[in-house]
Amino acid sequence: MNNQWPLAFIWPEMLWALVALPLLVLLYVWLLRRRKKTALRYASLSLVKEALGPRSAWRRHVPPVLLFLAITLLLLAMARPHAVIKLPSQQETIVLAMDVSGSMRATDVLPNRITAAQDAAKAFVAELPRTVRLAVVSFAGTAAVVQAPTLSRDDVVAAIDRFQLQRGTAIGSGIVLSLATLFPDAGIDLSQITGARAMPPGPNDKPPPEFTPVAPGSYPSAAIILLTDGQRTTGPDPLEAAKMSADRGVRIYTVGVGTKDGETIGFEGWSMRVRLDEPTLKNIASITQGDYYYAGTAADLKKVYQGLSTRLVVEKKETEISALFAAAGALLVVLAAGLSVWWFGRVL
Repeated sequence: MNNQWPLAFIWPEMLWALVALPLLVLLYVWLLRRRKKTALRYASLSLVKEALGPRSAWRRHVPPVLLFLAITLLLLAMARPHAVIKLPSQQETIVLAMDVSGSMRATDVLPNRITAAQDAAKAFVAELPRTVRLAVVSFAGTAAVVQAPTLSRDDVVAAIDRFQLQRGTAIGSGIVLSLATLFPDAGIDLSQITGARAMPPGPNDKPPPEFTPVAPGSYPSAAIILLTDGQRTTGPDPLEAAKMSADRGVRIYTVGVGTKDGETIGFEGWSMRVRLDEPTLKNIASITQGDYYYAGTAADLKKVYQGLSTRLVVEKKETEISALFAAAGALLVVLAAGLSVWWFGRVL
């Protein structure tokens, strides 16, 4: 298969049947000549032309041409064509995992990173279809579910407005908690997020279901959008957390907000240099079959979310379109027969 072409075929060997098309053209030309010889047997050819009418010269060719096109489409359908087309997405739940670490107060993205992120996230929420559930996870030194999956856009917006900046950046914690939010009954160990020692199961506790990894990006019903502006300072390894997501087929779309050179910020007597760890964010997206987006300004951030809303609602998928070719061919056959009966009182 050559992905550079807009149309490819599962059974390209069937395309050899198209060599029959020139033979059909030759057969049609031969029939026309034979009909012309038959017409010359009349005493006066002008009488024949008058009986046929002035429009018959082009009308008589229309049904055969339509039939020829129909046969072409049906032969192409036999080769099972497929193409990359836009189809409605199957996304049912999207988790917004957003960085609320202290570095988000930096003003290199006006008015500041956290405000720009909140505004863009709320615009993103407003554009999604009402059938998509949304959850919000915030992370700094640890992670928390600030809004469980819901269809209520007002609740999601209120959760985004409630963000409180904290110290630390635990990107891995945000990913793990997002997965636990998507799969609440999967028995995902959250002790690495809370820091508490995992409790042994009680006598009445159900054992966690057996987990079988799936192909990365193969779970179409959910996605995680991870927004952060800095490097991990605590919590589990983000790449190991990304592997957990990949094993469950959930794509992570990472958004890096802030200038690439970073900025020195100060607050309550302390200062720190905040930088964007793009390699880690790119690796997270790559591991899960997602994408990485860089947003250096508030306008860029809104464009990123607009693009994500379109991508998560309408996806480009490689789909077999044999049925479309066959349906178009059948429609042309019916049209050719109908015109022939209407104009000449016979089927072709």
